[in-house]
Amino acid sequence: MKISTKGRYALRLMMDIAVHSNGEMVALKDVARRQEISVKYLEQIVGLLSKAGFLRSSRGPQGGYRLSRRPEEYTVGEILRLTEGNLAPVSCLEDEENQCSRCRQCGTLDFWTGLYRTVNSYIDRYTLADLVRSEEQKKQDGPAGGTETERRSGI
Repeated sequence: MKISTKGRYALRLMMDIAVHSNGEMVALKDVARRQEISVKYLEQIVGLLSKAGFLRSSRGPQGGYRLSRRPEEYTVGEILRLTEGNLAPVSCLEDEENQCSRCRQCGTLDFWTGLYRTVNSYIDRYTLADLVRSEEQKKQDGPAGGTETERRSGI
């Protein structure tokens, strides 16, 4: 599985808005500057996020975007599924019911199903608030602080 630029940038966009909104609208040009992403590309992503109800927008001089919910109420999984679509590692797991004619005899199906469950479990375990805390911790720790994953796993 490889997450596209759209998925990665959507997470960065949502994090940036979570950090900088303080209840106010956040201008897309400010997000673009801080995240070093083109405004044009961010416009595509905010359209998708707004249509799904993840962001609220406002036009005008004080306009911009803000989260529709609190950061704790967004999982990384729901943001990635919105931007990436289904994250199934193989096509036969994309539908609710497996349509593959070989599914009853497939020796690899259990492996792929387990991988899919593991990926979904992992990305649904983290919230937008978790990512924001991780970023803030990295800023405090500096370059030698280790990653959040390393701290969680005791590495």
